[in-house]
Amino acid sequence: MSDPLGDSVLVTGALGQIGTDLVDALREKHGKSSVIASDIRDDQGHPSANEGPFVVLDVLDTDSITKICKDEGIGTVYHLAALLSATGEKNPDLCRKVNVGGTVSILEAAKQCSLRVYSPSSIAVFGPDSPKHAPQVTDLNPTTVYGETKVTGEALALEYRRNYGVDARGIRYPGLVSYKAPAGGGTTDYAVDIFHSAINDGHYDCFVRSDTRLPMLYMEDAIRATISLMDAPSDTLGKSRAGYNIDCLSFSAKELADSISKRVNNFTCDYVPDVRQEYADSWPDSIDGSIAKMEWGWSPEFGLEEMVDAMLDGLSGN
Repeated sequence: MSDPLGDSVLVTGALGQIGTDLVDALREKHGKSSVIASDIRDDQGHPSANEGPFVVLDVLDTDSITKICKDEGIGTVYHLAALLSATGEKNPDLCRKVNVGGTVSILEAAKQCSLRVYSPSSIAVFGPDSPKHAPQVTDLNPTTVYGETKVTGEALALEYRRNYGVDARGIRYPGLVSYKAPAGGGTTDYAVDIFHSAINDGHYDCFVRSDTRLPMLYMEDAIRATISLMDAPSDTLGKSRAGYNIDCLSFSAKELADSISKRVNNFTCDYVPDVRQEYADSWPDSIDGSIAKMEWGWSPEFGLEEMVDAMLDGLSGN
C-alpha cells in the first residue's frame, strides 16, 4: 500500500456503546478536530456528535466512505458499526448485510485510500465445540448469525491484507461493561443492565442462569486494548492480527450479583433465562490471550471488584 492520505481518524458506529468511549479517548489522544465520528443516525445530544466533527454515514455506501476519507485526510478507520448478537438473531438478513457488507465497504475504501483499519471481532466466533478455555487457534463454528459474520470479518481482513496490503487489525471482544452508554443488544448485556437495575430498582431479573460464566472486560480496558493494538508496529503482529483473543475477566452472573449486593443494600437478583441463554452456552467461559500479550504486551488492569466499584461510581455520578 501507498502512504495513508492523512493523520485524521474516522469512527463508524460512533454513537454505540464502544464508540462513545472510543471517540472520547481518540479525541483526547489526537485532538477533537482530528477525529470524525459517524453513525447511521444523527443525535446531536450525544457527546460523540456534539463535541467534535460528526457526519451521518451509511457503512454500506462505499463511495461516501471513500469521499469522506479523501476529503478529510483520513489515515485510520475504527469500524464499529454492527448489529450485535441478540439483535442480529432477530433479523439475520440485516445482520449479514450490515456486518459483512459494512466490513467489505470499509476494506474497499481502505484499499482505495491506503487506510489502516480497526475492525473488531467477538468471542461469538466460538461455538460449542470450542474448549471452554478458548485458545487463539481453534475451530470456529458459531451458532449465531452474528458469530458467523465475525468469522467472515476476520477472514476478509486477512484477505485484504494478503491481496491488497491493507493493514487491518481486530480484537475478539468479550462482553463489555460500561456506564457511559447503554448496551447495544448483545447476549452479555446483562452485565450492564444489572447495574442500572440495582441502582434504580434494587432488583434485577437476569436473562441468563446464575452459573453462566462468560469472558468480560471493563470498557476502559477495552479502549486501552484497542488503541494499544493500533499503536503496535505492524511487523510485531502475526497471523492472529484480524482477531486477537485478549486476557480479560471471567465471572458468573451470580458472582457479579453478589459483588454488587456487597455495595448496594438490599439488592436482589432472580435468574430468568431466555433465548440468550442458548447463545451464552455456546461461548467459552474464558479465553487464552497469551498471543496478544506476547505480540503487543496486552494485560487488563480492572478485576471484578474494581469494575463493580467503577460502574457504581460512574452511574451514581461520583
